[in-house]
Amino acid sequence: MTARRNHDIAELRRLDVAHHLPAQSSYKLQQEMGGSRVIVRAEGSTIWDGDGNAILDGMAGLWCVDVGYGRKELAEVACEQMLELPYYNSFFRTATTPAIELAAKLAGLLGGELQHIFFNSSGSESNDTVFRLVRTYWAIKGSPERTIFISRKNAYHGSTVAGASLGGMSYMHAQGGLPIPGIEHVVQPYRFGEAHGEDDDAFGARAAQAIEDRILAVGPEKVAAFIGEPVQGAGGVIIPPPGYWPRVEAICRKYGILLVADEVITGFGRLGEWFGFKKFGFTPDLVSMAKGLSSGYLPISATAVSREIVETLRSVDDDFVHGYTYSGHPTAAAVALRNLEIIEREGLVDRVRSDIGPHLAVALRRLDDHPLVGEARSIGLIGGVEIVSEKGTNARFGGREGNAGPMVRDACIARGLMVRAIRDTIVMCPPFVITHEEVDRMIAIIAAALDDVAEQLRRLDRPPPREVLEGAEPGL
Repeated sequence: MTARRNHDIAELRRLDVAHHLPAQSSYKLQQEMGGSRVIVRAEGSTIWDGDGNAILDGMAGLWCVDVGYGRKELAEVACEQMLELPYYNSFFRTATTPAIELAAKLAGLLGGELQHIFFNSSGSESNDTVFRLVRTYWAIKGSPERTIFISRKNAYHGSTVAGASLGGMSYMHAQGGLPIPGIEHVVQPYRFGEAHGEDDDAFGARAAQAIEDRILAVGPEKVAAFIGEPVQGAGGVIIPPPGYWPRVEAICRKYGILLVADEVITGFGRLGEWFGFKKFGFTPDLVSMAKGLSSGYLPISATAVSREIVETLRSVDDDFVHGYTYSGHPTAAAVALRNLEIIEREGLVDRVRSDIGPHLAVALRRLDDHPLVGEARSIGLIGGVEIVSEKGTNARFGGREGNAGPMVRDACIARGLMVRAIRDTIVMCPPFVITHEEVDRMIAIIAAALDDVAEQLRRLDRPPPREVLEGAEPGL
C-alpha cells in the first residue's frame, strides 16, 4: 500500500468554500454546509471521505470508473508516457503514437462504417464536435439549410452551450438563455413517467412516431440529425421499449437524416455489449464517447464518424476548423488504451452481460414489494428505482417530482452507499468489478434508506392541521 497523505479536512473544507466552485452545485448550499464532502482515496468499488467513512460507490464516480479504483498499471502507463512524451497537440497535421493507436483500436471495436475518430476531453466536447461535424457535412453536401437537430426532452448531452442545448433538461435551459436555435425536442421513451400502464410496444411506436411528426412539422429538408442516448442515464436510467431504436433508425433513413448515438455513459460495456447501439440493434452515423473510455482515470473523449461523412469532408480543401488543445492527448490516450486492454483481458463486458448484470437485476427485484417502489429496472449494470407515494401508480410525494429522491439518496449516503437521485429515481451505475456481495449490500441499503424516510415522506401527503388551514395559531 502506498503512503497516504495526511489531510487537514477542516482546512480543506474552508478552502473549498473560499476558493473552489464545484460542478453542478448550489454555491449557497456549499457555503451553508461548510464545504463539500472531501473524497480522499478509493480502492475497488469503495471510496473514503476525509472523515474516515467507507462508502460503496454505486455510481462508479460519475458513470465512469468501470475497471474500479486503484489500478496500478494505469498509473504506471501514465508515468511511462509522461516521461516519453507527456503532451503534444494534434493541430497542423501532427499526431502522437498513442492517439493513432487508440483511434485504430476504437475503429475495431465499433466496426462497420465507423472507422474514423476525433478526440476531445469530455462528453460535452464530443457532442460539440458532433454538432459542428454534422452541420459542416450538410454544408459541403450542398444542403446548408439542413441545420436542425432533433433530440428528446429530459435528454442529457453535456453542459457546454451546444451540449446543454442538444439536451432536453428544462432546468439547464433556464440558465444562460438556452437552447440555442435549431434544436427541437420530442417525447422521451420513458413509459413509467410518460405513459404509465400503456403497452410497451404501443408506447415505443408512439415515442418513435413523435420524431417523424416533428421532422414533418419543421420540414425534412431542414433536419440534419437525430441524437439520442441508447439508455438515458442522467435522465433517470430510462430504458426504451423494445423496438424503439429500430423504428427510430428507419425514420432517419426514410428522410436521409443522420443518426447520432450518444454513448458517453452506455459505451464500453455498461449494457453488456461494447456499445449500446449494438445492444439495441441499430447503426448510427456518429457516436460520442467518454467516461468508460479511460474509466475516468484521465479526461478523454472521442467522436466516431462514418466513412461517408469523412469522405465528404475530404472532398474539399477547407480545414475543419474545430478542435481542442488536448485533442488526442498522448498520456490520456495511453491510459485509455490500457483501460480497454484491462476490460478485454478480464472479460468485463461478458461479466456485465452474463454475471454481475443479471445479479443486479435479481437483486433489484427484491424491492418490487416495497410500498414506496413503483418500479425497479435495470439493463446491464445500470439501474433505477422509482419512488412513488401510491403503489401501482406513478404518483409522487407532495404532488410533484423531486421531493423523495434527494431524501432517499441522503439516507443511502448516511448508511455508506453513494447513489444519485434524479427527481424521484434512485439511480446506480457501479464499477464492473463490483462483487455479488456488494451488489446485495447496495440493494439492502436502498431498502433501509426507503424505510428511514418513509414517515417523513408520508407527511408530505397529509393535509396540514385544520387550525393552520384557517390561519389560527397552533394549539389555540
